[in-house]
Amino acid sequence: MNKRIERENNSNDNMDLKTIREDFPILKEKVNGKQLVYFDNAATSQKPSSVIDRIYKYYKNENANIHRGVHYLSNLSTDNYESSREKIKDFINAKNSREIIYTRGTTESINLIAQSYVKTRVEKDDEILISAMEHHSNIVPWQFICKEKECKLKIIPMNEKGELIFDEFKNMINEKTSFISITHVSNALGSINNVKEIVKFAHSKGIKVLVDGAQSIPHMKIDVKDIGCDFFVFSGHKVYGPTGIGILYGKENILEEMEPYQGGGDMIRSVTFEKTIFNDLPYKFEAGTPNIAGAIGLGKAIDYVTSIGISNIVKHEKKLLDYATNRLKEFNDIRIIGESSEKSGVISFYMDSVHPHDIGTILDQEGIAIRTGHHCSQPVMDFFKVPATARISFACYNTFKEIDLFTDALKKLHEVFG
Repeated sequence: MNKRIERENNSNDNMDLKTIREDFPILKEKVNGKQLVYFDNAATSQKPSSVIDRIYKYYKNENANIHRGVHYLSNLSTDNYESSREKIKDFINAKNSREIIYTRGTTESINLIAQSYVKTRVEKDDEILISAMEHHSNIVPWQFICKEKECKLKIIPMNEKGELIFDEFKNMINEKTSFISITHVSNALGSINNVKEIVKFAHSKGIKVLVDGAQSIPHMKIDVKDIGCDFFVFSGHKVYGPTGIGILYGKENILEEMEPYQGGGDMIRSVTFEKTIFNDLPYKFEAGTPNIAGAIGLGKAIDYVTSIGISNIVKHEKKLLDYATNRLKEFNDIRIIGESSEKSGVISFYMDSVHPHDIGTILDQEGIAIRTGHHCSQPVMDFFKVPATARISFACYNTFKEIDLFTDALKKLHEVFG
């Protein structure tokens, strides 16, 4: 136990883990009489007090619609809304804020690109490439497009470790390949894909690439200029921000070419019954009253991550991943699903004698929140020939002590199921 405590204290000299945990009020909650251990961060992260308080302040002291008023509150809300856009631009190193489009989340961002960009550019028998480890939100929109436009959805294969086979990817590219949409980090496996190399090769063939950053944005430094992708999308609630707000980054020249996804207020410059002239970027893609509080809250979440330092978060979560992986390997009947050489803080596992749902239910009795099921990645489960997995996923506030509580609970689970 002393080694565990020593490991905790030396987790990261640049992070005050105790203070960070104090920033998240929900971590003080008890579940079934036990202290909450929250290991479901891939589904959604918890929110620091600074984000919660900022959203409360907006509704209490600043609430007004944006872009449409000359009064004080409207101007204040507009300034704060646009200030968040600037923070996000800097956080992912976009060229300018016109490249940052607010959406409801990763799913809407992908659908916007599918409908406004890809749909208008693919022809019959063209091919759209995605990978074998995609979330359903990066599968279903492309199935819609392929059905409507009579084109083909091609799947980049992966190996038994949960790594994309890059040579196979290169061999799949041909004159019919029209678009590639790829996850940066698998939500079901934790595998980190080398999206920079994928983009580089695709661009050498004149093919545009979308990167789904829902699972990478909270866990690593994102530089869209360095990646080189044409589009990058993510959800605010994965990166300590509120739900219902997301980001679509797109290269400015590409966004300028695209038609709006939805029509309504604020995305227009002028309207007559005969003709509509669309607004400038980024507003032509933001129809109607937006999630103002969500955008402001996301900006505050970006402030929070920046204050800790994304490099510090990466180091801490890597240590958690390594420690938890080694602890799970102490169990003879546990199979880790996805052991890529490059992984984020996600571990999916399957226990021979216990169904994942039973694992989740019993761990909940110990106050430990994990995710069980197919994680909206059913093709991944099919590939590994399991009905579902149990999944733990980490954030900046998680500790080695929590991992020990988790593995101790797994031992109790063995006692229940023999």
